[in-house]
Amino acid sequence: MASGSVGERIAAYRRRRGLSQTALAGLVGRSESWLSQVERGIRSVDRLSVLLDLAKVLHVDVEALTGAPWQYAPNGGSVPDSLSEVRQFLSRYDSLLGVAPDRPTTVPELDLAVTAAHEAYQAARYEDVIAGLPALLSQADSLHRTAFDGRRDVLIGYSAAYALAAKLLTKVGAGDLSILAADRCATAAVEADSMTARGLAAYQVVCALLRSERPEDAEPLAVGMAEEAQRNARADRPTLASVAGSLWLIAAVIASRRTEQAEAWRRLDQAQALADMLGADGNHAWTAFGPTNVGIHRVSVAAELGDPAAALRAAESVDLDRLPKGLKSRRAQMHLHLGWAEAQRKRDADAVLHLLEAERIAPESVRYNVIVGELVRGMLARQKRGGRTSALHNLALRAGVLR
Repeated sequence: MASGSVGERIAAYRRRRGLSQTALAGLVGRSESWLSQVERGIRSVDRLSVLLDLAKVLHVDVEALTGAPWQYAPNGGSVPDSLSEVRQFLSRYDSLLGVAPDRPTTVPELDLAVTAAHEAYQAARYEDVIAGLPALLSQADSLHRTAFDGRRDVLIGYSAAYALAAKLLTKVGAGDLSILAADRCATAAVEADSMTARGLAAYQVVCALLRSERPEDAEPLAVGMAEEAQRNARADRPTLASVAGSLWLIAAVIASRRTEQAEAWRRLDQAQALADMLGADGNHAWTAFGPTNVGIHRVSVAAELGDPAAALRAAESVDLDRLPKGLKSRRAQMHLHLGWAEAQRKRDADAVLHLLEAERIAPESVRYNVIVGELVRGMLARQKRGGRTSALHNLALRAGVLR
């Protein structure tokens, strides 16, 4: 692995590939002057999608460019340990071996377990969710194999459990496992013949595909399912409307990663229409969908497009206090975007304040975010050596950027 800053690593791998700055910049849709500034450490890579594109063109993993594992934060050691148990469970296929469940469960019991896990996930307690995931999925598998009365409810409960698993595994970067969990979720949703379950499953498949760097596969599913769900959405069916809106939001993010600005805003407008129809923020089917979440995604899309001024303007109309109680990860995400925007404008003190606020709200939401490390490294490079006892320095230590 090349040493040095992200910019120095990009330069080293670019030269190894025999590419000029002009050629590499063109392949990732940026200017030669932008790449020159990145390689010299004057600016940081301002979009996750660009970091992914650079890694793909240079034939290296993202980790080779960032200098640290990007699935997990360097100081997130307990998550990989727990994740090995999840991987082991998903690889056992007890049903094929005829292994009987330890204890039969019921739909209400499974629903309670899924609810508790979703609450922990939305509070950004990811390590807690991973620790309990094998037991939760064992419950779901047990019910799926042994319960035949009320089969539709069984399938919906099973699908919900694996949707939660896919969501969490995508968050921590376990791409192979998240696709497996999302596929099991989708299979059960189709068998249950539930539009809501199908929409939720589609959303998790899309997220897993994006995490595995397959936006070309994710986009048609996101848009197609959003259109189908929206045709059936009504004000008196808030769950389905929320699912449709969430699909439009992830479709907007996909468009922004392809730098299709007009299409990204159009998809956000589709989501806005559904949010306006609902009239209030909600958390139906754990989607966190509503007017405020649409506003947060306007900030997200501006960030993905590399436009800090637009991100800051969009944030002015977002009132995080309107979000339902418990959505800590969503609140923290807003501050992460604003931290990025302020860092791009070289307003590092304001950027640090947003990162610290995100950390206060949901520490694990900061710890397992690949962009945070890059932001902190960029600001450290601009900071005078005499200021290394600052809040930024302490944040860098906690994030594993400094040892």
